Amino acid sequence: MDYRKKLIVKPGSRVRLTEIDPAYHGKHETEESALEDLQANVARLTRLQYLLYAERKHALLIIVQGIDAAGKDGTCWHVITAMNPQGTTVTGFKQPTEQELAHDFLWRVHPHVPGLGEVAVFNRSHYEDVLVVRVHKLAPKHVWSERYGLINTFEQMLVDQGTTILKFFLYISRDEQLGRFKKRLDDPLRQWKISEADYKERDYWDDYVEAYEAMLEKCSTDRAPWYIIPSNHKWFRNLSVSGIIADTLDDLDMRVPGPSVDLDQIRREYHSASAASGNKRKRK
Repeated sequence: MDYRKKLIVKPGSRVRLTEIDPAYHGKHETEESALEDLQANVARLTRLQYLLYAERKHALLIIVQGIDAAGKDGTCWHVITAMNPQGTTVTGFKQPTEQELAHDFLWRVHPHVPGLGEVAVFNRSHYEDVLVVRVHKLAPKHVWSERYGLINTFEQMLVDQGTTILKFFLYISRDEQLGRFKKRLDDPLRQWKISEADYKERDYWDDYVEAYEAMLEKCSTDRAPWYIIPSNHKWFRNLSVSGIIADTLDDLDMRVPGPSVDLDQIRREYHSASAASGNKRKRK
């Protein structure tokens, strides 16, 4: 199934998250039935990232956003599992430092974008500056409202330089979020991930929904699209994200580059020398 067509936010379209089912799971009913497709996606990602790294004509930037407990960390983990870490980076954008706040809001992001042949994954991103900044009124409206256009211009510049951009908004229901918080509270291995602030942020749920809808409407472009990923089912989240990435990389029609040296010369010089050395040892 081509989840790109199903889950993409078409440029200029109206977005109402209340009209989207966060429990949607496509053609598969269970994680077990989706396992074969997921494993195939992982294998494709491994092969395609190898081609990306070898060819060095393209770069891939993956942006992951979502409300608390939507699975940003888990998505990053499953994407990276399929890729050689030599050509892949993950950057998490937390609360800006004092130095970062002294610069424009994109200053801290630009150094982490991928070079040709590389994959960069952003766990949260520059979009925090039209999300949390908007919801908590950390900047006046005339400031954050101008950032949508600046973001589009920034991303277009990256695309013009050879970067493919894929943006995933992980969407879960309010009840699913509360259930995941409860699991964190009860699991000693995950209790470190929960805080009182997580629960307090739930009071701003409707405000965040409004901010996400504006982000999706204003910043899904032909060259840097947003995808809304129903994420109540973690296995479907991983399946759809991995499939979209693999299908997009496939479209780049990448090839292993030819050798940059004279292979025949290397064979003559080194293999003949090795054979001669072996003959000498035999005579001794």
